[in-house]
Amino acid sequence: MCGIVGGVAERNIINILIEGLKRLEYRGYDSAGVALINQGQVLRERRVGKVVNLEHAVNEANIEGSLGIAHTRWATHGKPTENNAHPHISGTVAVVHNGIIENYQELKDNLESLGYVFTSQTDTEVVAHLINDALKSTSSLLTAVQQVVPQLKGAYALGIVHTDHPDELITVREGSPLVIGVGIGENFISSDQLALLPITNRFIYLEEGDIARLTRSSIEVFVEGQLVQRPVKELDATVSTVSKGEYKHYMLKEIYEQPEAIQQTISQALNSNALRADFLAEAVADFKSIQQIQIIACGTSYHAGMIAKYWFEQLIDLPCQVEIASEFRYRTPVIVNHTLYICISQSGETADTLAALRDTQQRALAKNLNIVTMTICNVATSSMVRETKHSLLTLAGPEIGVASTKAFTTQLAALMLLVLKIGQVKQSIAVEKMTTIITDLWHTPKVILDTLQQNKDILRLSELFVEKQHCLFLGRGTEFPIALEGALKLKEISYIHAEGYAAGELKHGPLALVDNDMPVVILAPQDDMLDKLKSNMEEVQARGGELFVFADENSGIKGKDRQHVVHIPSISPILAPIVYSIPVQLLSYHVAVLRGTDVDQPRNLAKSVTVE
Repeated sequence: MCGIVGGVAERNIINILIEGLKRLEYRGYDSAGVALINQGQVLRERRVGKVVNLEHAVNEANIEGSLGIAHTRWATHGKPTENNAHPHISGTVAVVHNGIIENYQELKDNLESLGYVFTSQTDTEVVAHLINDALKSTSSLLTAVQQVVPQLKGAYALGIVHTDHPDELITVREGSPLVIGVGIGENFISSDQLALLPITNRFIYLEEGDIARLTRSSIEVFVEGQLVQRPVKELDATVSTVSKGEYKHYMLKEIYEQPEAIQQTISQALNSNALRADFLAEAVADFKSIQQIQIIACGTSYHAGMIAKYWFEQLIDLPCQVEIASEFRYRTPVIVNHTLYICISQSGETADTLAALRDTQQRALAKNLNIVTMTICNVATSSMVRETKHSLLTLAGPEIGVASTKAFTTQLAALMLLVLKIGQVKQSIAVEKMTTIITDLWHTPKVILDTLQQNKDILRLSELFVEKQHCLFLGRGTEFPIALEGALKLKEISYIHAEGYAAGELKHGPLALVDNDMPVVILAPQDDMLDKLKSNMEEVQARGGELFVFADENSGIKGKDRQHVVHIPSISPILAPIVYSIPVQLLSYHVAVLRGTDVDQPRNLAKSVTVE
């Protein structure tokens, strides 16, 4: 969602701010803006649309300064307009904000009674006015912010500058991610370290409730008015490799990066055909005590959790429940003793998942229950990784495309590793079975490489989807979540309405939708459910449906009239979901390109969902 960049330096930082915003474009946004403090003035430019529009405006205005804040906005309160774009100004205070101020209307009503005039429809503008009002009773910008923060309810990250403090940047983290980039004679803030990697690889990760004051030469962090220390961490500079290279879109590049990403992810845990002794060694005692699993996730990560449920129960006989975080956190779920709570998130900052985690921990503590928490995540420095007892990283590297690809398949690889580890600890999986799965895991990147060779055939199929308005995806067993994932991908980036179903549910409603104009995508690995799936295919064809089948090369399924088949290299049925993710990703990608949509930044969506 929204992106923040800010800095205080001895040099002109306008180009740093603009470049930082460009590196945050993957998060999703609809407008962008920048404010610089220069010779007692706030110099502001805002534009609707892409950062390049803002860049042109800044170049034409020739604005510069050594203290400034910048922002990309994803609309929540108010339409995407220039007046609603950040930064927002009150007097000579400028503010950028990620998140939502839940009590903004109450605060706005009070401010209007004091004579403040609002020029936007946003919740953010109340923050600027509140700070401006607080400065009437103090000359300290830090003190003014500290007085305002307790009045705000919600989740937010703030960057604040003021003309009377030309060497001071104030920042706040409360429920929305924010990092400080540590430089030499300069310091910066951002909602994502990726924005600052060209200028520093040293970061301070702010915690909930932190308020920080940055100058050129100092960084002070306060909690409830008390000065605290936060460690400086050095980040591996290789995470900054986010160029599209020879690919037209980040999404396509990331689809093709999956063999390597999966190889990296499994290599952290495997040694030849066995689990490494040091893999999750610190969690062994906790794994011995757990009696069930609860997975909490959103979107694509939820689909990964659904597949893991099959694996936990089928392979190691451990009960597993999976729930959407936005439902779990609000339905007052029963917290069960000796449960492993697994949060799955690409960013580790997903608002609903993080809130569900915190609520679960608080309720378990209040009831003196023994639970274990764990994060599966692609960002080692994220809030979820820091706030759970254990973590398992997906080594996918940066994923820029909004529609998740390699983050999803590495989540599946990591989840299988976790299943094997817990099974080993609890002695609930035979050594021979584990060896077979590990051998197949090592082989999976090669199978994916071979599957990618079917790209041209998938492109030809995609041409038949361009004029379609609806689509069904069908799968059985662990392919049912891949059907959901395929439907999600198609609707995300091509804007075609798509639904995923368990194929056995076809006769319980979806069959009514099948006609000559309804494409039906079938996922058909070589497993115990194949014969039943073939029967479902016959049901579709009998109603005039057109089938698009991704089938195991040994399945016996062949192309015929209104049945288009792309053969997928054989893979162990237990790992088939990882491989069958690839063709549905490619199908969605090609359909979106042919329909002319913005593949990497689809409308209305954001990469990192840090608000409810």
